[in-house]
Amino acid sequence: MTPFLSARFGGLPRSFWLLWTGTVVNRLGTVVQPFLAVYLHTGLGLSLAATGLQIAVFGAGQAASQVVGGWLTDRVGRLATMVTSLLASAAVMLLVGATTGPPALTVAVFLLGLAIDAYRPAATALVADVVAPPDRARAYGLLFWAVNLGFSGAMVLGGVFESVSAHWLFWTNSLCAALFAGILLLGRVDRPAAPDRTARPAGGFGTLLRDRLMVTYCLITLVYGIVYAQAYSTLPIAMVDGGLGAAGYGVAVAMNGVVIVVLQPLVGPWAARRDHNTVFAVGVLLVGTGFGLCAVATNLATYIVTVLIWTLGEIAIVSVGQAIVMTLSPEHLRGRYSGVWGTAWGGAAAVVGPALGTWLLGIGADVLWSTCAVACAVAAFLQWRIGAAIRRRAVSAPRPSRPAVRVPAAHPGDAGR
Repeated sequence: MTPFLSARFGGLPRSFWLLWTGTVVNRLGTVVQPFLAVYLHTGLGLSLAATGLQIAVFGAGQAASQVVGGWLTDRVGRLATMVTSLLASAAVMLLVGATTGPPALTVAVFLLGLAIDAYRPAATALVADVVAPPDRARAYGLLFWAVNLGFSGAMVLGGVFESVSAHWLFWTNSLCAALFAGILLLGRVDRPAAPDRTARPAGGFGTLLRDRLMVTYCLITLVYGIVYAQAYSTLPIAMVDGGLGAAGYGVAVAMNGVVIVVLQPLVGPWAARRDHNTVFAVGVLLVGTGFGLCAVATNLATYIVTVLIWTLGEIAIVSVGQAIVMTLSPEHLRGRYSGVWGTAWGGAAAVVGPALGTWLLGIGADVLWSTCAVACAVAAFLQWRIGAAIRRRAVSAPRPSRPAVRVPAAHPGDAGR
């Protein structure tokens, strides 16, 4: 392996690459969620109002998904949580595809939302268990890259499958989730020995809520998530209203995925070597700048420039965000901390962002985009202010009660052997 590749992909344990490979497979099969509304409306013939209700129910389940997954991670372990949630997701996918009646469909859709992201906190905690602290930010960045690699293919496959038969969506998604679980089980992912429950330190969600640094960090992340949610809620409306059409929006937002796939392996390792809090703050500022500049965007080219700016911010944030969570988290609460943080940028932001954004857009596009810029500027300043306290926490953190698993380093190709 060349020095260039080694700096980006080398030195990470085999267990990480199993997780990385499973993530690509799982995201490649993520074809139900993007096309769920289309299936409900055109496939099942639900009205727009009924379709909206089902999507809201799915969102409610998804909002609770990572919190539940985080609790399970700390209670029953990383591997058990991931395998259980992935297999549950695979089963519920088929249930949703086979259900047509609204009452049963509502229950199935909620269960799907609840299961679909429950594995994420366990995956985050597992990386912290098996990857040394200096390499964690790089590892989390590579996982984000895996998500985008897989999802890029999923959008193409989903469009093809939906045009042929909607049932292909559910079978494909179910199969890929089950394959991810199989990779984790058959690949023998390493994990720390089960802790002695009689000696385990006390604490739970109450400990997290009393952790002012973590709560502040989650609020900062929530602001970022709300602003980022505009990319898929108000930005398409603004571009269509501006005469650029849905095709113009599609071209502009497609640049987000292209830039991430190309730049994440290059920027991630660089960001990981810098102060994580500064990188995160700069990332939030870039996201605010990108969306704020939508106020002066008048054509497709200028909108593409705004997308490029906030995409760079997104790359910076995801390169270090989870590593900061693991710095703040006690070892025995890694799942809960990860779950709550994931809910802040995912579930909560996905619910609040579109509602707040469309309300502001109703007042005026300039009001919406300037609010995004100001909110991110304030959030970036707060992240900069708490940076010193987070660094002190990292220095004063006690040694873990059990060492992280030590496994031989592996190349990406070893994950499938």
